[in-house]
Amino acid sequence: MAIEDSRLSGFHKLDPEERIKKVGRLCDLKEADLEVLMNRGLSNQMADRMIENVIGTYELPVGLATNFRINQKDYLVPMVIEESSVVAAASYAAKLSRSTGGFYAHSTEPVMISQIQVTGLTDPHRASVELMENKEPLLKMADEQDPILLEHGGGAKDLNCRVLKSRYGSYLIVHLLVDCRDAMGANAVNTMAEALAPEVERITGGRVYLRILSNLARHRLSRARVVYSKEVIGEDTVEGVLQAYEFARVDPYRCATHNKGVMNGVIGVVNATGNDSRAVEAGAHSYATIGGGYAPLTRWEKTEKGDLAGSIEMPLAVGVIGGVTSTHPVSKVCIRILGVSSARELQEIIACVGLAQNFAALRALATEGIQRGHMKLHAQNIAIAAGASEDILDIVVEKMIKEGKVRADRARELIEEFGN
Repeated sequence: MAIEDSRLSGFHKLDPEERIKKVGRLCDLKEADLEVLMNRGLSNQMADRMIENVIGTYELPVGLATNFRINQKDYLVPMVIEESSVVAAASYAAKLSRSTGGFYAHSTEPVMISQIQVTGLTDPHRASVELMENKEPLLKMADEQDPILLEHGGGAKDLNCRVLKSRYGSYLIVHLLVDCRDAMGANAVNTMAEALAPEVERITGGRVYLRILSNLARHRLSRARVVYSKEVIGEDTVEGVLQAYEFARVDPYRCATHNKGVMNGVIGVVNATGNDSRAVEAGAHSYATIGGGYAPLTRWEKTEKGDLAGSIEMPLAVGVIGGVTSTHPVSKVCIRILGVSSARELQEIIACVGLAQNFAALRALATEGIQRGHMKLHAQNIAIAAGASEDILDIVVEKMIKEGKVRADRARELIEEFGN
């Protein structure tokens, strides 16, 4: 269900139960959905069907990023992350973008790569030609493994080959390109590669070892752009963000943390929707090296008017059907809150959140410093770990922040002073 306005004034002042009820009304959630959010969504019994040797579950907070306007449509964006200030920063960055229309995004078709490694070839280039002569029958064989995917407009779309030199001789690497539609697609492409392996061996005379997807999903790209008005963010902020971006562009040590900031936003949404965060993370950082070296996933520049323009391009292999996305109760509710109808729409939202998060981090670094936004929640964590009860928690936190001494030893002293 589409929402009319993602700007929820005073939302952060409500208690969690009031927030849940408000989101329920806005997103037309069912009573069962509200119960999932109010209580633990994943039982031990369900967890036991997801992985092996289950002894319990591990919970993380579900936050809601507000203010997002993407392609002229408003979204409330669930994020699952443990790091303080991320949700607030994304929401603020989205708010600042609204004066120029918010974010604009698009994505390529959801094509994944499955690799087949052929070894033991005396003439791998000739084997490559022979495989390409049999491309159509091989694609047909791949499609036979998943007729439902084919019915929905997906399926095997192309085949190409690469020859790589290794210390064990030349490898012929076959790339099977598969349109996975609204699924992430790992199971589908792996099944297809497994099915093709014997026929590839027969055609080439080589031996196949690995047949598995690549998480460098460079055919499944998402792009987003945004403009921040200099009148809204200030000319000093424009210059500061540009300097921070350039630092990341020329220095891999800084670039690693720059891209980590992007991934704070990206992985928050990936987690919330039950997608594979390790696959997305691996794909993103691999893509950052595609031109040689290690580069920022985002780009920032000044427009002719002096405004700040940002963009992002990255692979995003995510789905809205299959796997945990279709089974985890909280993930299913998060998908409903987003109101997405396709994997591509979800990819585009994720790219926008990553871009927003990057802007928020660069803005903070270039102005007041990153710690200011982190400090209150960090102080709360310190105070709770030191044993502060609910009655004095706020007092201890405020005192530590005011003194500039957010430390465990000072928290214990204040707990002793104010009583527990």
